[in-house]
Amino acid sequence: MRSGTVGADRLLPWLANLLPETHLAEIGQRLKVSPQDIVGLLGHIGRDTAGALSIGEPRKAGVSLEPILDKVTLERILNELPAKPFLVGERGVSMSLAGVQEKLPVFVDGDRIISIPVDGTPSTQIIKPDNARLALARACGLEAAEASIGVAGKRRYLLVKRDDRFAAPQGEIRRLHQEDLCQLKGHFPLQKYERSSTGGGVTLKMMFDAVSDLVSPGERVKLLDAMISNVLICNSDSHAKNYSILIGAAGSAKIAPLYDLMCAAVYRQVDQSLPQGIAGRFIAADLGRRDWQAVAEEIGLSCASTVRRVGELSAVVADACEDVTKRTSEIVGDPTRILERVTHQIQKRCRRIQRHLYVARS
Repeated sequence: MRSGTVGADRLLPWLANLLPETHLAEIGQRLKVSPQDIVGLLGHIGRDTAGALSIGEPRKAGVSLEPILDKVTLERILNELPAKPFLVGERGVSMSLAGVQEKLPVFVDGDRIISIPVDGTPSTQIIKPDNARLALARACGLEAAEASIGVAGKRRYLLVKRDDRFAAPQGEIRRLHQEDLCQLKGHFPLQKYERSSTGGGVTLKMMFDAVSDLVSPGERVKLLDAMISNVLICNSDSHAKNYSILIGAAGSAKIAPLYDLMCAAVYRQVDQSLPQGIAGRFIAADLGRRDWQAVAEEIGLSCASTVRRVGELSAVVADACEDVTKRTSEIVGDPTRILERVTHQIQKRCRRIQRHLYVARS
């Protein structure tokens, strides 16, 4: 925060990154606000967003909640999310999260009761319905969002702990500020991929430069680990909005735990190309030792250390796959064998990346 004014060219992209990237037409129709009216939409649904900023009427002291009393009710809410994103229009509900996947911010208390936060009360977790994605980061020693799996009727869901919330000493839930790398660079959400249809998309160099200049040069190593791991797990959606910075007191900042990790290789309809080019390459299977050396030089890191880290992580990720799959299957089963296919694709990618580290490529 600083004194003085902030121009629309900087403010509007920043605010746009607080809104979902889908369902804006449905939200606008229910609120009678144009989907292009960024400020107008946030005036209605911006009391609980990513980070510490709350837009709209100040909330009263205390916690205001609407408990979800049973799994039947939770299943109904999950089923209605496509038509009623973020429960827009419900009394006292005002929340917004970026992204394209359906999700719902919720409040979970010490007794594991799930509630809808109302009247500006901060949420503590995010529900993502029917998510068959597999996250390996925590098993590989990387910092990633905590998630558990639940079932409501015929619906499965992930319950993801919010890292931009924390419990104050008196038990009150407080917000911690967070900005994704699109916000940090002043880009609109549609520029989150390097090859944006409008041009001027966010590149890896821009991401690493922003972290070096605005956070700390040392945090580039964490971002590098995150980028490498996303390549290894076949995550073709690890764009600039899926990396964030947590900003604490007195301006302290660090890379946020990883989130929205997925294996795109098991979904044929999903584009498999990399969201940001690595040494000009967008196909992970083409990456070789020279490419990792080139990107290391571009972002100001050691070429030798970068290549070594790619080799280390590819071995760790490949080894962790089967154990994570086994533990996850024991909890929710694997009737469609999706976890088995995810493991196969990730291990295949890791072996290929390792092999190409030691083969000269043009």
